[in-house]
Amino acid sequence: MTWTPAALPSQIGKTFVITGGNAGLGYFTAEQLARAGARVVLASRSLERADVAARSIRGQVAGASVDLLELDLASLDSVRTAGAELVGFERLDGLILNAGLTAGDSTRQVTADGHELMFGTNFLGHFALTALAWPALTRHPESRVVGLGSISTSLVPLDPDDLQSERHFDFFRAYAFSKHAVQGFILELDRRVRSAGLSVAATLAHPGYAIDGLTPFRPGVSEPPTVSRVGNALMLGSQGKNRGAASTVRAAIDPEIVGGEFVGPQFLTRGRPELARPVASSASPEFGQHLWKLAEDWSGVPFAVRS
Repeated sequence: MTWTPAALPSQIGKTFVITGGNAGLGYFTAEQLARAGARVVLASRSLERADVAARSIRGQVAGASVDLLELDLASLDSVRTAGAELVGFERLDGLILNAGLTAGDSTRQVTADGHELMFGTNFLGHFALTALAWPALTRHPESRVVGLGSISTSLVPLDPDDLQSERHFDFFRAYAFSKHAVQGFILELDRRVRSAGLSVAATLAHPGYAIDGLTPFRPGVSEPPTVSRVGNALMLGSQGKNRGAASTVRAAIDPEIVGGEFVGPQFLTRGRPELARPVASSASPEFGQHLWKLAEDWSGVPFAVRS
């Protein structure tokens, strides 16, 4: 089947939770799923910004079903509260682990629970949220967990013994480590799901080089200045965040994508969403098992993959 981002299969009756759904890739993931008929839940640290995003989606998609969920991934207390709410969902077809820090400085910072901020937000909070929401995901057949990987993992070698950058901190290194962790988690989740004989699919996506300057204007959500749009239009190998989100959407709903598969742009940084390949270090079962144990210890949230 040829996948066409502009003609998605109907998602009427399905519910997807998108972390960081109020902006950037998460917003356009939510807008595209809503256009396909899904109910979307924007999980955001700021309910005020999420409400702006929800109103934008409703303005773009007539009759869109959009709800809000307060979630701060840098606080495990907030993650536990959000997870408890997700368990109460009658239906949860997809949990899309989109939110994440992509900017920072040269100083190592920590979450409310003392974990390195990038790692704690981009990965550890998502691990705990998935574990807590697991009963809702197993309640409906063929639900999916989608993690957002990154091409940064091919540029920064993994150091599994310094995932929280305690020995050495560099912003881009810490970001790449957080994405190695997301990739390792999703692939290990897929192995455990298969071993347990469950129908939940754990998939990965990456957006390529998706930038604000090529992203469609959405009042209060995406407002790149004209000079930025003109300048970025000249940047070869880039695409808008709406196009980057197409990889996430395909990983979430394409029936031909199975657990353990990775979707990314055809030309690595841009293009139609196609099958991609994670770096070997993220994909190794040894790293996945090591990471899982650390994540349970650090988050204080046990994650037994069973129905």
